[in-house]
Formats: sequence, structure tokens, C-alpha cells
Amino acid sequence: MTTAAPAPSSLAPPGTGAQGLDVAPGSVVRVRDEEWLVTQVVTTTDGMLLTVQGLSELVRDTTAQFSIGLDTITPVDPRSTRVVADTSSRHRLSRLWLEATLRKTPLPASSTDLAVVGDVLADPLPYQLAAARQALDPANLRPRILLADAVGLGKTLEIGMILAELVRRGRGERILIVTPRHVLEQMQHEMWSRFALPFVRLDSLGIQRVRRSVPATRNPFSVYHRAIISIDTLKSDRYLSHLRRQRWDAVVIDESHNITNRGTLNNRLADVLARQTDALILASATPHNGDPRSFAELIRLLEPTAVHPDGTLDEEAVRRLVIRRHRHSPEVRDVVGGRWKERLTPVNRLVEPSPAEDAVAAELSRAWLHRPDGAAAPGLSPGQARGGDALFSWTLAKAFLSSPAALIQTIDERMSRRRSRAASQEALASSEQSRALARLRELAASANTTSSGKYRALLEELARIGVGPRSTERVVVFAERIATLTWLATHLRRDLGLPEEAVRVMHGGLSDVEQQEIVEAFRQSHTPVRILVTGDVASEGVNLHAQCHELIHYDIPWSLIRIEQRNGRIDRYGQETSPQITTLLLSPSDPGFSGDVRVLTRLMEKEDQAHRALGDAASLMGLYSGEKEEKAIREALQAGTDIDDVVPDVDQALDRDPMAALFARLTGTAQADEEKDPHDAQPAADRALVPAPSATSTLYASQVDYLRQALTELYERPEEKADAATGGGGVSWREHGSEQVAELVPPPGLRARLAVLPQSYLQERRVQEHLLLATTPRKGARLLAEALRDDSDSSWPEAHYLGPLHPVLDWAGDRLLARLGRSSVFAVHGSVESPTVLLLGTLTNRAGRTVSMVSVSVAFPYLDVEAARADIAAGHTLTPVSMVTVHDSPSAMLAAAGIEQEQTNTGAVSDVGLLSALIAPAVDAAQDQMSLTMKAAAETARARVATWAERADSWDDDAGRLIQNRHLRSQRRSVDEERELIAKHSPAHTLIRPLLVVVPRDVAGDAEEGGR
Repeated sequence: MTTAAPAPSSLAPPGTGAQGLDVAPGSVVRVRDEEWLVTQVVTTTDGMLLTVQGLSELVRDTTAQFSIGLDTITPVDPRSTRVVADTSSRHRLSRLWLEATLRKTPLPASSTDLAVVGDVLADPLPYQLAAARQALDPANLRPRILLADAVGLGKTLEIGMILAELVRRGRGERILIVTPRHVLEQMQHEMWSRFALPFVRLDSLGIQRVRRSVPATRNPFSVYHRAIISIDTLKSDRYLSHLRRQRWDAVVIDESHNITNRGTLNNRLADVLARQTDALILASATPHNGDPRSFAELIRLLEPTAVHPDGTLDEEAVRRLVIRRHRHSPEVRDVVGGRWKERLTPVNRLVEPSPAEDAVAAELSRAWLHRPDGAAAPGLSPGQARGGDALFSWTLAKAFLSSPAALIQTIDERMSRRRSRAASQEALASSEQSRALARLRELAASANTTSSGKYRALLEELARIGVGPRSTERVVVFAERIATLTWLATHLRRDLGLPEEAVRVMHGGLSDVEQQEIVEAFRQSHTPVRILVTGDVASEGVNLHAQCHELIHYDIPWSLIRIEQRNGRIDRYGQETSPQITTLLLSPSDPGFSGDVRVLTRLMEKEDQAHRALGDAASLMGLYSGEKEEKAIREALQAGTDIDDVVPDVDQALDRDPMAALFARLTGTAQADEEKDPHDAQPAADRALVPAPSATSTLYASQVDYLRQALTELYERPEEKADAATGGGGVSWREHGSEQVAELVPPPGLRARLAVLPQSYLQERRVQEHLLLATTPRKGARLLAEALRDDSDSSWPEAHYLGPLHPVLDWAGDRLLARLGRSSVFAVHGSVESPTVLLLGTLTNRAGRTVSMVSVSVAFPYLDVEAARADIAAGHTLTPVSMVTVHDSPSAMLAAAGIEQEQTNTGAVSDVGLLSALIAPAVDAAQDQMSLTMKAAAETARARVATWAERADSWDDDAGRLIQNRHLRSQRRSVDEERELIAKHSPAHTLIRPLLVVVPRDVAGDAEEGGR
């Protein structure tokens, strides 16, 4: 069962909430006559809110929240901890208790050591690890970053790494991910499959489930602690009030270039979320649109004081907040290797039109595009060649270059609008234009057949690739117009003899569920889909490279950015076959129209040049907007301007584009190569071999070793089936060593926790009934890849990798602490010379975050045992002389005491009463010693907070000298809120916990006790 207090609604004023209650994650408290382990501390307007896990018998398997304003909460004094001899084989009990305790202890928020990403299915590369470390940099008051890597570098993996590390630091209980709707399932799949981070997917079906299960008056985000939702859904007024009352540990906004325009609903949503979250991760391959103000808006959301009141940027702050690399950056190029094959030379295929197509092109050129009278359209004089009518001529041309079907649709829509006009002059023009449109439509209808040159060329390309009824080859065909997509799908099915499901059509008019289903089907090898005919809805964020390395542009978007985004669907990290990109370019006989096609051909060539030299095509034109690029190309075509005057070569890009130069300077890329010391730099080949650090287990060689021992302790015979009548038995535990797979039947407590996993995973793999676990990363990665290639209907792996954050390990740890850890610690023999108490100290701030962690051992080398026993018998408090040692980490402290992964138990420790009496003086000695360490940590934390306060004050002084406008007043409110947050990051609580008592090994009793 779960006892839930109201979700935190807003931040408390500085200084409130901590009065009279000194607790932190790891504390044991007594509430309602039961003992609880504190796992999270949050300060609200009503005071402290504790998230706890039940320890005593009646509340085991119970997660609860208690508010200091509603409940009497009594911290259990660590000095009263009793000592229990560990009599288990190989000290199984103490090792399990220590491991569970350390896993439940959040790592310091200031630590940049990566604790879990070395043991997930992310195959992390050095440049991706660098992004995670930068996000966690303690120089930032809060984890905030803009991941601005170019298309294909793995921003989703970087997001997952950052979130996983935040969870390990106790900063990831409540997470919201906001994405475009067509990548909801893909993002959810990546987060769970690779990082064991479950998210409830709130697509249209998910929202329906919420409405059925959550009362209309209830804040849905207080029910689902981790959710993924589309920006189009979330920005509506329906959710805004809920969001303003909800605090988040972390918010991710993917494709964040869509939130930069102030006054829009997207920007309003981003502003609300930025204020309501601790960590903020923005991701975009195009982080600005050429206007410095759009880039500044992203920076303002991350850190309000990083944008000066006059709108200029604090460049030092931006370097902390932004990370930007591309395919050919040295740190990327040297490590991606075979996991990202270089694209083959693109093929720009000039296609001879059919006679009917050529007639359409000639009519467009003569009557619309290149009229000898200079007019923009029939019925207009040269002086009227402007505005919408001028644009419409090129709209017709662009539609035709997509397909005759698209041209027919465009003409029909225009004719329909024309019929509604009433003014006489417009009616005259309309009459002439109507005749011209009717003539053009008649020609287009004649060309709208499968004998068209471009369609025949497409069939030839599909034959080259090998697409057919008995082939597994796949291809993505891009086109802009829905009419083109549907026409292609209909005729490809017929002409290639393919069933309907083999040719799928995807466009923005489909629902989020339909779009996700199509992408998911294309990712899996066993599905019948062979051709994905899609519009540019698939050009942002969608991964299509798992089963495909061929992409055909049936038409060309008149934008370098959109060309690059399309190509990035298959040309990205993880592509193991060199991608081939083919463009079909109609080459009419009319010299005017063929000249226009040559301009578009140069666009394709320049995108490839920029890809290879810069890794980013957006900087060539310096417009950073697909719409602006298309407008510039259209105007160049209309005016007959040389394309090289509009789209410069690579070597001219930075000189002509001040925004690109500014961005390079802000992110440090301009100086990166020249500042690098060749003697200090690690060789690229060596960097590629550096594994991600892993500190996920202290006392066990692997996650499955820990789980196996935990189940052995929790169940007398874990391999037996559960006994429904008595509640006893086991969990049907099985290990298949050679297969690197383990299995169990989840008991009720675990089933309840698994309920938050992705719904499709629960349904397709039935994990609440039978849980399969891959026990090695190699096996987990293989099963994840096979899920996309096997003949099942699921892209979820058959066995989920048992990573460090898997819910089954969290469940086992809670059960162990409830069973073993009620205000007691174990005593064992170890490599010490005198009785020694091992303790862990943590410093937390007012927000409940761990600021610093200290491992301390307190030895009693001069202990007079007989005198101590007499003092205890007389009821006196012991005050023995002690020696205190500070260790680098808990694992280093355990190693120094001789506590190993496979330690022999040489016999039960005696005199536990005496050892219990040493706990209080050990805590006092540790407190005295740790006060120095904690004081230094506190001073460091206060210095960081003071630096932030100075920035806020400086910003406020500058703002006071300027005339206040609406935007500046809004930013000022953000800075004021930042100042309130500063107080919450001040150090507030110190907690010292005994972990273990170690006594010298009895030399006379070294013989192992019968296998124990």
C-alpha cells in the first residue's frame, strides 16, 4: 500500500521546513509507531515532505510520504544503534545490508563521477560522457544544459545518461520529457530499454487512460512521477494550471528550437516548466534561427542571469550551459568508427521526363515562371508581380516537382478559392487565371500516370536496391506533398506486387498513435513493411536506420536544413552500413525550367559539402530556418540569381554568417583545436577504448550476484513456486548461466512496482507474470537488437537487461533493509587491529539534496575490554580513546577494513553488547572529525551559492538602470525566483550513520566454519 501526502506545490521561503527536524536521505524515522527509511526530502510551503520506505513488519513493501505539518516525525538517534553479530555464510547478511544501504544513499549532487552509465545499454562514447559530465558540473547551481549536437550524434543517449545519473544522485524522482508526438514511443523505448527508466507515455491513448483512472480535479502529474508527453498536447490551457502547481526534479524538452519565439504557446509552456524544475535539459540540432534573440531565449530558460538585461549573453555562462559537436568534430570522428559508416557519395539523378511531364514543365515556364511580358501570373501586369500571386507561380512549380498529383491538388485548391472572389478587377484576373489553371490542370492530368519519367526512375532505383515481395531490403522515400505520398503508395503496391502493409505512408495528418506505430513497424525486421513513403514529419528526431540504409528524395525541399534533417534519419550514429542517398531530379527540355532544376541540384551538392566539412548545413546560408531558406531559394529562382550568391561555399560560411561565428566562439569550437596541447591530449585511439566508469556495486561482481544473494536471504528456497495459500515459498528463480538469462515470477510487492513500466512492454512481454532478465550487457544488447529482427510483434527485448537502476533491484534493496536494518548494524571479522566502527556522513541542503559524502572509520586501539564491560554493567557511558580515519569513498573504506566481495566468515563476533556501547562514542568522534570536513564542504557549497547570489544581484542592478519593458519584467521575475532557489541550495543538515562494526580476526579461529 502507499500512503501519499499532497504533492509539493511550490518552494518554501528560505529557512522554513528545517526547524526542529534534522533528517536527510538515509535517516531512520519513527512515524505512527512504525520505523521508516527516508529516501527523499523535499521542502514545500507547508514544511518538510519526506518520502520513506517501511522498515518495520507492518509497513514492509510500503512507500509513503509524511509532512512535518501533519505528522509527528521522530528521527532515530544513530547513537542508539545496536550491534548484531553476522553469523551468515560469507557474511552474506552484512554485505547485503551494506550494498542495499549504499545503493539507497544518493550520491553528492556536486560529484561529476559517472556512477551508473558504465553499466547500461548505451554503449557510451567519450564525447557523450563529456556531455553528461558537463550537465552535472557543480559550477552550475542546478543541472542545466543545451545539447546542441548536430543531427545523428546520439542526443537521446546523452539525455538518458544525464537522467540516469540524476536518479542515482536522488535528483530524478519526478521527470517530465516533452517531445514531438511522433517520437513519443521511440523516446520511451530508449529510456526503458537502455537505462531502465520507465516513463508513462501520455499520447492520445495514454491520456484517455488517465482520464478514466484519475479524478478530473486531481493533478495527473502528481500521480505519474515520470511521464513523456508531446509538446502539442501539453501546451494547452487544460494542463497549464496543473504544471504551475507541480515541481519536477528534471524536465527534458526535445527539439527545443520550437520554443524560442516569445508569446507563442510553446514558449509559454517552456517558461512554466523552466521555473518548476530543478534540472532542465534542452536538445536541438538547430539551437537558433539566425537571430541571436532566439538563442538567448534558450539560454534564459536555462539560467536567467546568463542573459544580461540588455539582451546580450554572458559568454562564460554560455560555455557552461551549451555543448555542440558534429559528425566530423575530432572528438566524434575519432571514436564513432564502424558504428557510424560514412555516407556514400550521394547520387543526384537527372531524370528525362515523359512527353506529358515535359509539356507541363514547358507550360509552367512559359505561362507562369518565365513569362516574356515579365508578369508573375496570368491576368497580372508586370507591376502587379508581387505578393501572393508572385509566390503562387513558384508554388505551382514546386508542386509539380513533387508530382503531377500534387500539382493537380494545388490547382484545385486555388480554383476553389478563386470562385469566392467578387470584385470585378479580381474577377477579370480570376477569369484569365482560371483558364490558365484549367489548361495546366489538363496537362498535369495527362502526366499523372505511371509512365512519368520520375516514377519510372523510382522503380529502377527500387530494383537496384532489391525491394520486392521476396526481399527484406528497405527504403525511405521522402516527398513533401500528401498527394504525392498517397499516389506513390497506391502505385508502388500494384507495380511491385506488394501487399498494402508493405508500403506505409506517414504524414502530419495522422494521429500520434498512428505515426508511432508506423515508425515502430519500420524499425522491426520481421514486419512486412518494405517502403516507408513519408513527408517531412519524419525528418525530426525519428530513427529509421535500424533496418535501412537507402533513402530516396522523390522531391527536394528547398532548404538545406530540411535536406540535412531528412538525410539524418539514416545517416546517424548506429548506422553500420554506409548510407546511400539518391535524389530524383526532373530535367525538362525547357531551358528556363531546366535551369531551375540545376539550382536545386546545387542545393543537394552543397548540403553534402557542408556535411563533410562542417557537419552542419544550416550555417551555409546563415538563416537557421527551413522557411527562411525556402523563401531565399524561391526568390533566387524568381530573380534568376546565381545559387552561389545565395548559398556560399563552405569556406565562406563563417565569414558571411556572424551568428555562426558567434556560436562557434561561445561554445569554444573555434579555438578548440589550437588550444589543445598535443603532449597532454590522450590519443584518439586510446580514448575510444576508455570504458565509462562504473560504481554501481560495492560488494558484488555483478548485478545478478547481488540479486541472487538478496533472493536467497528473502526466500528460504527462492527457486520454489510461490504458495498462494500461505504466502510463502519462493519466486521460481532460475538462472541459465550459459544463456546469460535469469527468470522469476514477481511477487505482489514487485508486481505493483512493475505497473509503472511502459504499457506496451507490460502487455507484450507479460513481465508482471514472468520476468526475464539479461544478466550481462552483451546479452542485453544482443536481445535488444534481436527484438528489431525477430518475428515477434514486439520491439521490446525478450529479456530486459538487469542494469543498476532496474526496479527489481530497488525492490530487493527495500525488502532487505526492512528485514535487516531496524536501527541495527552488523559486526564482522576483518583486517583491522582493533574494534572499528565504519560510518557514513552526508551533508544535505535545504532542498534535501546530498551536497557532500564522507566515509569515516573510528578505531578503538586502546580499549580496555574488562573495564569497558564493568562500565556497561554499571550503566556508565563509555568514553574510550579513538582514532579517526577519513576515506576517499565507502568502497575504499570497506576495502581498508578487509570487507571483500567473497569474504569468509570465521565465526560469530562475541561481546556485541560491548560493541553496541562503542557506537555512541564512534558517532561523536566521527562528528568531531567530520565537522572539519563538512565545514569545508559547506563553505564550498556556500561559495557556489554566494556566486549565484552575486550574479542575481548584479543582474538586478543592471536591470534597474534600464527602462522596464514587458519581456524584461518577465525575466526579472525569473531572476527573483532564481534568488529564492539559491537559499534552498544552502547546506542545512548533517547526518552520520553507522554502517558496520569490524573486529580483528581471531587468529585461533581462522579455520573456516564448515563452509560458512
